[in-house]
Amino acid sequence: MEQVFEQVSDLLQRNKSTRQRNLSIKTYRVLPLTNETGVLEFVANTIPLHEFLIPAHEKYHPKDLKANACRKAISDVQTQSFDTRLKTYRQVAERFHPSMRYFFTERFPNPDEWFLSRLAYTRSTAAISMLGHVLGLGDRHGHNILLDQRTGEVVHIDLGVAFEMGRVLAVPEIIPFRCTRDIVDGMGITKTEGVFRRCCEFTLETLRKESSTIMAILEVLRYDPLYSWSINPIRMAKIQEGQSAALAADVGNPNEKKSVNEPGEADRALTVVNKKLSKTLSVTATVNDLINQATDEKNLAMLFSGMPFPIRRLVCIYLLYHDRLGRICITVKIHISWSLKLSGWSWASWRYPARIFIYGTAVGCHDLYTNQRIGT
Repeated sequence: MEQVFEQVSDLLQRNKSTRQRNLSIKTYRVLPLTNETGVLEFVANTIPLHEFLIPAHEKYHPKDLKANACRKAISDVQTQSFDTRLKTYRQVAERFHPSMRYFFTERFPNPDEWFLSRLAYTRSTAAISMLGHVLGLGDRHGHNILLDQRTGEVVHIDLGVAFEMGRVLAVPEIIPFRCTRDIVDGMGITKTEGVFRRCCEFTLETLRKESSTIMAILEVLRYDPLYSWSINPIRMAKIQEGQSAALAADVGNPNEKKSVNEPGEADRALTVVNKKLSKTLSVTATVNDLINQATDEKNLAMLFSGMPFPIRRLVCIYLLYHDRLGRICITVKIHISWSLKLSGWSWASWRYPARIFIYGTAVGCHDLYTNQRIGT
């Protein structure tokens, strides 16, 4: 999927209207080695959106509700009626103000740099929003969106939930792309109007113009044995239990993956993408409808709020400690965390590549221990 994003970014750079506005999608290299392992490029000089926003809310709005209190209030009514959930969301929104604007004033004190970084943020958000809509990209929470601390651009990672898989989760994702109040707050006083809307229109127009090329790129995935077009119930549950889509992928159970990766799933996914690239509605009308859906509080109130941090931490500790493999993972993670701190790097920026390394190391150690124990 990362290769698809890279190819589409090249298409945007070749088109005159999108190239003039520097509309592109920042990507990173991915090298699959087997069905279950691979190598990821480190995304340096970035910080997860969540890691900036939580401290920023407490710093700039100390009288607001804390993030965990907001999450708990929304989680408590997750199974109740629509009216109750909407009312609770509005009550929380009144006492929890967006703080994304402060990222640019903190990181870019020079007025020129501040303006250019905010412009780069808005443009990159518009480009990834349109492509994310076309590809049905989901699981766009604050840990899967990185902020480039040098340019202000956004980098999306963990692309395992695509082709509308998010709509079949326990709590369905009903928005076309992430455009919450904090995301909008970083765009400046014009919010979703002006730069964001125009860049969305130019991006979608280019994607429609290059629809045949995009469909040809996606057609390659049909024959990729490493790609899964659907999501099974186990992985579906893990995604909304505090795990990333990459870590929730099926490991060591190829029969289960085959049972849900039917050829019809690929046909369905590609048909949906082709329909989104059609010219049934004008670009302006389509973009307007998408922005309205993404920013509608009635849709935002229905989103998955996530597990409270202490509970999520306890769940992760339990899952890691339940066997010898988990204890190996924790030991390796502690060593890597301290090494990164001593070298001045942030664990948050390296956590996904490090997790892949940790898991691979743990599996190797576990296999070695098992083989020695049974004498093979």
